[in-house]
Amino acid sequence: MRHLPKIAALAATMFLAAAFATRAADIVTADDTARFLAGMMPSADSPLMPLTKDPAWQQHARFFDAAFAQLEQRQLSKIRTWSEANLAAPRPTMFYMFSGPDFLYADAFYSKATTTYVLSALEPPGSVPDLTRLPRGSIGAALYNVEHSLGSILSFSFFITKKMKVDLREGQISGTLPILYVFLARSGKTIREVSPIALDEGGTVHVANQDAGKNPARAVRIVFAGNDGVQKTLYYFSTDLSNSGVRSSGFLKFCATLAPGNSLIKSASYLLYSGNFTTVRDFILANSSTVLQDDSGIPLAYYNPKKWRFFPFGRYAGPISEFQGRYQESYAELFRRAQPIDFGIGYRWRSHESNLLLSVRLSPDEPVADATSSTDTPPKPPRPKKPRPPALFEPQRGFFWFR
Repeated sequence: MRHLPKIAALAATMFLAAAFATRAADIVTADDTARFLAGMMPSADSPLMPLTKDPAWQQHARFFDAAFAQLEQRQLSKIRTWSEANLAAPRPTMFYMFSGPDFLYADAFYSKATTTYVLSALEPPGSVPDLTRLPRGSIGAALYNVEHSLGSILSFSFFITKKMKVDLREGQISGTLPILYVFLARSGKTIREVSPIALDEGGTVHVANQDAGKNPARAVRIVFAGNDGVQKTLYYFSTDLSNSGVRSSGFLKFCATLAPGNSLIKSASYLLYSGNFTTVRDFILANSSTVLQDDSGIPLAYYNPKKWRFFPFGRYAGPISEFQGRYQESYAELFRRAQPIDFGIGYRWRSHESNLLLSVRLSPDEPVADATSSTDTPPKPPRPKKPRPPALFEPQRGFFWFR
C-alpha cells in the first residue's frame, strides 16, 4: 500500500505527458504549413496530413513538382553555378529592394554566407490561417490562388506588379507570407519561427502588439535553416520606398544597422531612374559592397567609377516596350565586353536577351576601375528606342505568358 502514492504520481505524470503530446500534435507548425502550400508532404504527425488525401491538394502537388523541377533545370541550378563562380566573399546581409516576396531568387543568387535577407516592397505581409480550420471544400480554391499568384515568376523570373496587387488580396490565404512559405519550402528550408514585427521611426524593432508609433514599417520575420542546419533570418518589409515613404519610416535606419551588405535589384520597374527614389538609391550605393542588378536597377551614370568596378554579363537589348525611354547608351557600351550567361533573368527573361551587371566596390588601396562606361554626372534624358509590338499577358493554365 505504501507504493500507491508513487504509482499515482507516476500515472499523473504519464497522463500529463500524453496530454501535452496530444496538444502538440494538434498544433499546425509554420514549417508544415509551408510544405503543404508548396505541395510537399508535412511531417507524419501533422494535423495537415489528412488534407493531403484531398484530390485538390494532390493535383496541386503534381503541378508544383513539375513547375519547380522545370524552373530548377532552366534557371535556378544555373544561377547557383554562376553565383559560385562570380560572387566571391559575399557579406552576411543581402538587401533586395522592390523584391516583392521573391525569396526564391534571393536564395539562388545568395545562398552562400548570407545569414540575413532583407526584402522590401509595397505588398502587405498578410497571414496564413490554420488550414485545418478552413471550410470544407475551400482548400482547392485556396491552393489555386497560390498557384495563380506564382504564375509569372515561375514563367519569367519576376512578379507582374498590377496582377500581384490583385492576387495577394484575394481569398482566405493572402499577402506575401504564403508565397514566402512556398519559396522557403521549395528551396529546402526548414522554418523555425515566424513573427510579425514593426519598426518605429528610429528603426527599432517592436514585436507583437508593442506600440511602434506613427507610420511603422510592418514586416514579418522568419527564422529558418537549410540542410546544413545554419540558422538564418528573412525579413520581408511592407513599406513605401519612395523618398517620402523612407524618410518618414525607420526602414533604412534599420537596414543601416546590418550594412554593409550585398544588394540585388531585379525587375524593379526602372523606379531608381526616377527623382522620387533618390533616397533609397543613395542608400544602396552607400551601403553595398556589391550590387547585382539588371538594367532596371540603378542607372550606370550614378555609380562613381572611382569607387566601383563593373563586370557585365549577358546581353543588353534595352528595355521592353512598357518602359520606353529608359535606354542607356553607356550601358550598351559597357555590355560590348560582357561575358555570356546561360540563364534568363529580369524583364527580358529569355537567356539570349538577359543582362546582369555586377558592381563591386573598390577598397581604398585598389586601383581605379575603367571609367569609360560611366560618369559622375546625372544621366541625360534617355534616347527612346524604336517602338516594339506591345507585350501582352494572357492567362493559360494559371500562368501569364509573354508574347
